[in-house]
Amino acid sequence: MRKIAAFLLVMMFLAVGCSPSKNVINAEKEAVVKDEIVISAGVNLVAGGFDPTAGYGVWAPDIFHSHLLQVKENNQLANDLAASYDISTDGLTYTFKIRDDAKFADGHPLTSEDVVFTFETTKSKASAADLTMLDSVEALDASTVVFQLKYPWSPFVFNLSEVGIVPKHAYNETYGDHPMGSGAWQVAEFAIDQKLILVPNEHYYGAMPKFKKVTILKLDEDAALAAAKSGQLDLVLVESEFANTQVEGMKLYKMSAMDAFVINLPTIPETIDSSGKKAGNNVTSDLAIRQALNIGINRQLITQNALNGFGQVTYGAAAELPWSNGDKFEDNRVEEAKKILEDAGWKDTDGDGIREKNNVKAEILITGRSNDLARYNTVVALAEDVKKLGIQIIPKSAPWSECRDARNLPTCWVFGQPNPIEFYRYYDSSQIGVAVIGNPASYTNPEVDGVIKKALAATNSDEANKYWQEGQALAQRDVPYLWIVRPEVTYLVREGLEIPSLKKLPTRGQGISIVENMNDWSW
Repeated sequence: MRKIAAFLLVMMFLAVGCSPSKNVINAEKEAVVKDEIVISAGVNLVAGGFDPTAGYGVWAPDIFHSHLLQVKENNQLANDLAASYDISTDGLTYTFKIRDDAKFADGHPLTSEDVVFTFETTKSKASAADLTMLDSVEALDASTVVFQLKYPWSPFVFNLSEVGIVPKHAYNETYGDHPMGSGAWQVAEFAIDQKLILVPNEHYYGAMPKFKKVTILKLDEDAALAAAKSGQLDLVLVESEFANTQVEGMKLYKMSAMDAFVINLPTIPETIDSSGKKAGNNVTSDLAIRQALNIGINRQLITQNALNGFGQVTYGAAAELPWSNGDKFEDNRVEEAKKILEDAGWKDTDGDGIREKNNVKAEILITGRSNDLARYNTVVALAEDVKKLGIQIIPKSAPWSECRDARNLPTCWVFGQPNPIEFYRYYDSSQIGVAVIGNPASYTNPEVDGVIKKALAATNSDEANKYWQEGQALAQRDVPYLWIVRPEVTYLVREGLEIPSLKKLPTRGQGISIVENMNDWSW
C-alpha cells in the first residue's frame, strides 16, 4: 500500500504541476536556501470555505484576513487592525479606530465600511461566529467603527478576534473558495480537498512572508510519510503513534495546544428531552461515579498509552489562559476512588469485576470520533485504566454526527478556546441542548449559573476573569466533565525549515494551527 500511495503521490505532483521547492545555492556556506516549500498538515487546510462571515477562523487560524484584535503572546488580546479602542462604562459601546495602512490583496484600502459590512454579514448568518449580542455596527468615518451591544457581554472582544474582515467591494457567494483578505497570504491556486497554493499578499502591513510560495497538499498518512521520505515534503502532520518515525533529513516538531480531550459525563438520569431524543445517563448521573473517575484515573498513563506520551495531563481549562483557575490535583487515588463508590452503594456482588447498584451495572459506552484517531485511542486507554475501579467502559468509534448528537452517551470532545465563553457554553444550564455544543453534560447548578451571569455582565476583563475562575472552582466539585489530556500536535519538519514559537497556546485545529505564524517561517 505504501508503494502504491507513493506512486500516486508522484502522479499527483505531476498532475497538479507541483515541483520541488526552488533552491538558491549559497556557495560560501554550501547551504541550500529555499524560497518555496511544500507541506501537508491535515485535511482542513484544503477543505475550502475560507469565509469568516460563515465562521471560518473561529476554531483555527485565519491567515488570509486581518482582525480587529488577535490573541497573541501569553494568550492575551492585542491590536491587529485596531489602532486603539474604547469600551463605555456600561459595557455596551465599543469604539474602534482602525489603522490606515491596511489593504486587501488587490490593493484596495480597507476602511470602516468593510468592517461594518463584515459584521453585518456575519450577524445575518447562523454560524460558529456568534454575534447574537450585537445590536448594531456603524462607521462614523473611514477609520472609526462603533459597535453597540444589546446587553453587556464581556467576551465580546474575543468575538471580534474571531471574525476576519472581508472586502465589501469583492465579496460574493463564491468568496469562501477565493478569499481576498488583508492578511499575510493570498490564494494563488485552489483545488478543494487536493491542494492549496499560497503566495504572499504584497500589500500586507505586517511582517512579509519569507517564502514566495507555499503548496499545501491533502495526503493520507501513508502517502504523506512516503512523500516526506522521498524529500517531496518540508513539513508533514503525523499521528502521535507515528511521531517517532525516523525520516532522514527531518526532525520531530511538537506543538503544545490549549485543546483538551474531555469526556462529558451526563449528570441526569436517562430521559427523553423536549425534542424526543434520549438525554442523560443512568450511570454517570451518580455523582460518586463522576468523582471516582476524576480522582481515580491515571492521566499520565492514559497519555502514554493513547498518545505515545505526546501530551500534558489536564484537570480543567489550560492554566496559561488568563481566565482559567488552573486547578490541579493528584489523580490515580485508586483506593480513595473505590471507597467513594463503595460508600455510594456501587459494589461488585457477582464477582465479574464490574460494580453494580440497584441492578444497574457500572458500564459506560463512550464514543470517540472516527476521523480523529487520537480521540478514540484516548477512550480505549481510559477504558483499560478504569478496570481497576470496577467500572467498565465500552469504547465505540463513531462519526462525529453521531457522537455530538447522542446526549445520553459520553463522548470524547475537544475543549479549548482563548475565549472564556467556552465555559458558558459547556456549563451554563441555559445552554443545555443548544446547537451541537451546548452543555453536553446536561449540567445544572444555580450557583454556577449565577457566577457566569456576573462574568458575562462584567465591564472589565479583570472582574470577568475573577468570576470565570470562581465558576470553574464551583463546577469542579460536580465533575460534569472528565478532563484528561491536552495532546501535543506532532509534525516531521525538514532540517533547515525554521518555525518560531507562537509564544502562546494555539488551538489544536486538527493540525492546521501550525500555519498561524507562517509569515515568520524561514529557511
